[in-house]
Formats: sequence, structure tokens, C-alpha cells
Amino acid sequence: MNDIDDVRDYLTGLQDRICAAIETADGSARFAEDNWTRAEGGGGRTRILREGSVFEQAGVGFSDVSGTRLPPSASAARPELAGASWRAVGVSLVFHPHNPYLPTTHANVRHFRAERGGETVAWWFGGGFDLTPFYPFDEDVLHWHRTARGLCEPFGGDERYQAHKRWCDDYFFLKHRNETRGVGGLFFDDLGNDFERDFAYQRAVGDGFLDAYLPLVERRTDTPYGEREREFQLYRRGRYVEFNLVYDRGTLFGLQSGGRSESILMSLPPRVRWEYGFVPEAGSPESRLADYLRPRDWLAELT
Repeated sequence: MNDIDDVRDYLTGLQDRICAAIETADGSARFAEDNWTRAEGGGGRTRILREGSVFEQAGVGFSDVSGTRLPPSASAARPELAGASWRAVGVSLVFHPHNPYLPTTHANVRHFRAERGGETVAWWFGGGFDLTPFYPFDEDVLHWHRTARGLCEPFGGDERYQAHKRWCDDYFFLKHRNETRGVGGLFFDDLGNDFERDFAYQRAVGDGFLDAYLPLVERRTDTPYGEREREFQLYRRGRYVEFNLVYDRGTLFGLQSGGRSESILMSLPPRVRWEYGFVPEAGSPESRLADYLRPRDWLAELT
């Protein structure tokens, strides 16, 4: 078995564990599995949970895809990979809860490898997780970032956390709105120095996601809400759509490489709305969100 198959086995197991945990947390709905193949090479299994007790939609996708030519977005960034065959494996998830007080969340862990003439010419790991609240709670943000900081501890401690937190803030930034997508988390890419250590960090991020998110599910699922909060949630989901369709590199890579559109776009919310020129009323609960949509040192400010 080669290295990338080891990563593949970890990722399929991770998908299984996350789906089982989310089904338990939801308490009523189950994931439906959609297995698919890709004409150029590889395939995957997309799992979608709909209209549960907690989650309006939750998607957890595994993919193992390959090809002989990189899409333009990737080859322009890495010209040394021209003419190389490639293989990419990953797990990606997005959860859209019913309750506006429970944040939307996203996580992804992936591995890429390119070969030319039977020799590996490049490999790297990438991934992370981020949180998108609509009605933020300081204790939730603090727990999220404490968990992220803790899993970075064996891999450089605060230096690793600060670097990958900053990368997350920079990556999940909507330039046309001048705001972050949420309160951040961790993001890393092109991590290819020491396979065993880098793979261990990817596993820490993948395994640590549930530790970061499930306590928020327990805290917020039963928080009462009404039409006002629901409408604001749907409006803010529009920002999620804007980021994924305008800036997200994974979406661009998937579509340009001939990926399966349904699986690539599973991250989009099932219901969303836009409203021209909307400005929350000053002093309202909705107006609080703006102060959270900028890079902040959460661990320093909230403790």
C-alpha cells in the first residue's frame, strides 16, 4: 500500500465517523449515500442529510479523483506540474442547521499528489475548519478557537495556531463585502515537508472537528427563535453562497477538472435569500454580527 492509499483509508473512516456522530446529534434524519464515478478517473461518495431535527441540510463528501492534466486554476499556480498526472483525495463537509443560533460550519481535509514518468514530483496536505455564526456567542467562539489551538499544540503550538488562524481569516474573506465569512478557525494548504508529521496534523484537524462543533450543537439547538431570526439567517446565508461561487478554490478546481457538480455544490444552503441594501437596525441583535466579521485575536480578547 502506498502513502496516498493510507490517506484514503483514513478519510473514508473519517467520513463514516462524522456521519455517525451527526446522525446521533440530529436524532431523527439519516444520511443518504450517492456513489459516483468520474470519466477521467476516480470517483467518490456523497452523503446528504436533509430536514432533520437539527440540520436543515448536512453534506459530507469523500472524493478520490485523478487525471492527466491539471485545470487552469491549478496549473497557473503551480507551473512546475505541467504535464504531470495527479490524484487528489479528500473529505469536505458543510452543515446548515435549522436554528439561526447554531452556526453553519465547514471543514475539509485533503491530500494531493502529482507524478511524471512514474516519479512523484509534488505532494501536499491541506484543510481546516471554520465557523459561520449568525447570532454569535462569545463562549462558542472561545470554545471553537481553544479547540483549534489545542490540536495545534503538538505541531508547533501557538506559532502553528496563529499562522493557520491568520491563513483562515485571509482565505475566508469576501473582498467585495469587506468582511470575513465568519469567525474563522484553521486553514492550511501546500503542507508538504514531512509526510508522517503532516499527515498526523491533518488527522488532528479532521478528528478535532467534532470536538469543536458538537458542544455548540448541544448548547444552541433548543434556543427559541422566530421568523425574524430565520429571515436574517437566510439573508446571511447569501454571503456563504457568494464566497463559495466567487472565491473558493476547491469549487473552482472541482468544476474545472470535470468534477461532479452535485457533489461540488453540496456546500450551498438549501434555502437562501438576498435583500437589496439591507442594513440591520442600530443596536439590534442582528447588528452585533458585524463586529465578529473581521480578524480578531479571539483567545486574547475573550479570556
